[in-house]
Amino acid sequence: MKIVSTSVEVLKIPVSDRYRAAGRAVDANWHVLARVRTADGLEGVGYIVQPRGHLMKTIASGTTELAEYLPGMDIQEPEAVWKALADRAAWVGPGGLLHWSLAPLDIAVWDALGKFLGQPIFRLLGGYRREVPAYASDRMWYSVPVDVLQRSIAEYASAGYSGVKLRLSHTAPAAEQAARVRAACEAVGPEVTVMVDATNGWSFTQAVEVGRALQTAGAGWLEDPIDHQDYSALAKLRDLLDMPVTGGEHYYTLAELRACLEARALDVVILDLARVGGITPWRKMAALGEAFNVPVCGHVVPEVHVHLLASVPAGDMVEYMPRSAEILQNMPIPIGGKMAPIVAPGHGLKLDEGAVARFRV
Repeated sequence: MKIVSTSVEVLKIPVSDRYRAAGRAVDANWHVLARVRTADGLEGVGYIVQPRGHLMKTIASGTTELAEYLPGMDIQEPEAVWKALADRAAWVGPGGLLHWSLAPLDIAVWDALGKFLGQPIFRLLGGYRREVPAYASDRMWYSVPVDVLQRSIAEYASAGYSGVKLRLSHTAPAAEQAARVRAACEAVGPEVTVMVDATNGWSFTQAVEVGRALQTAGAGWLEDPIDHQDYSALAKLRDLLDMPVTGGEHYYTLAELRACLEARALDVVILDLARVGGITPWRKMAALGEAFNVPVCGHVVPEVHVHLLASVPAGDMVEYMPRSAEILQNMPIPIGGKMAPIVAPGHGLKLDEGAVARFRV
């Protein structure tokens, strides 16, 4: 089934409550939204999301340029489509701008393929299970006061989430950060895992000191504690701490992930759909995780990631942080701490075209 036309647009969706993440102010979620259309009228939709606008218009320009080569290609051959587009701009890859630009188109092709075949993406990719455990990840920024943090965490626990993830400071003393973890644990009790994310912000020495304080305070997951490229230091940190050391959302390629896994640097791998370049390479990286007996999670975009995680044996948990609900008619939500992919052709997501028009840049 041949592609006949494409379109690409940039959306800026203001957040209801501004916050700071990884030391940066966040006031909107930016999207690059791509559509591919086939000769018989099918439309596939794909998008990427970032909580800051830097270079998003540049990425959209790259997506638009790559999309020019799609007419005449067949949605039934997503691997060939991905390779052809990657080869067109190989001089700026692998990874980086190339993958960010490719990802919306790749997701759109898979969506169109699912619609053509009448199957949801999670079944096209293997159909391993019909729901995935979800952990809550929104409204728990370091800039949030402790009492507000506790209320959010209590709401998530009441909704059935088995895990909640806090963001940590790059510079605050260990005792201060441990106090936030203790406050979080008090809000949920022992049945909910309090997870923490340091967003690549610490030195190795700092990670050992703060990590030990956090696990004593009750944390059960430490994400991105140090530079994600320092595999040997991550492996040492794993040996020194009892709680899982996790990360991976900054890896772009199979080669990077293989080096990480060979170093035994992480207990759980987190894949970012945009950085890896879309669904086509994501499934290969998940298979690599399985080969090393390392569970795989997805980084945000839960409405798409749930399809991927439900399709593979290594799929572990979906991070529930809905950044696109404002442009969707049917944003899926976890029930009792589990999230199910939409059982409809493709990814099953329906755009709210009025909202898309309102948020278009």
